[in-house]
Amino acid sequence: MHTHIVPVGFDYDRLIAPLVREQLDVDRAILLEGAVGSEANVEYSQGIAGQLETDFRNLLGAETERVTLEDVYDYDAAFAQAFELINDELDRGDDAEVWVNISAMPRPVSFAFATAAHSIMVEREGDRDRIHTYYTAPEKYLETELAEELRQGIDLLEDIDDDVEDDRVEERLESARELLAEFDERGTTIGAKEIDGSYIVELPVASFSNVKPFEEVILFTLGEHGEFESVSELAQALARDLGEEYTDSFRSKVLYNVDRLGPGGKGYIEQESHGKSYRTRLSRIGELWVRSHSDDRDISL
Repeated sequence: MHTHIVPVGFDYDRLIAPLVREQLDVDRAILLEGAVGSEANVEYSQGIAGQLETDFRNLLGAETERVTLEDVYDYDAAFAQAFELINDELDRGDDAEVWVNISAMPRPVSFAFATAAHSIMVEREGDRDRIHTYYTAPEKYLETELAEELRQGIDLLEDIDDDVEDDRVEERLESARELLAEFDERGTTIGAKEIDGSYIVELPVASFSNVKPFEEVILFTLGEHGEFESVSELAQALARDLGEEYTDSFRSKVLYNVDRLGPGGKGYIEQESHGKSYRTRLSRIGELWVRSHSDDRDISL
């Protein structure tokens, strides 16, 4: 069973042509559609998804499913959705393979899906060869050709304007000149979009090693309680939750595992020094780990 997870943006060829040309097996295709953006952009992307759905069936004989990605700029939600999707497809059977196409959609989605795939490769080491992340480069970009066509259209309208007295011609000329001037000055995009109060969406890096059972308990405890003023306070909370006696040995065990999960280790925990103690909380990738594993909290120590 070969499943291709395909976030759909404004591209068609890059999402299906390589599969046809490489004659890859595609038994199932999951097409992700963004639901945020201008009405025209959403409608255009949905049209592309509809065409892909038809052609995945007709050209590749694949079962298709369309899934909505509510906010294409919400990295955390995209990571959690990707993590669940990839794991679900792998769990279909030992012969299941998952291919993740990161060629289209806004960058937060592409990076979220790539990072989620990498994280699962780390966690499911035995399944590493069943997970594939791939990108296809476009043969050519249409923006420059569209701009050239617009230039020629302006030349034509200017010739017509000399012979035809119609305000609509002048309006179209002025609009086309402004659009082309913006393209020449700024390229294919304009401005910087503010997302959740910031113009920068930081993309966390996945860990390169798996999480041990006791480390899982620490991460879930931090996820449930938030920040602890010290590692000792965290250790006391863990002892209460686990029904264990709080001893120097137990505190040392917690300290050792917090160090392993910290910036010098797996990067799931961050600490801030204050006095003789360290405020301890989840890092961004730690929050993502807890969020993506919250449904399968079956930990045996």
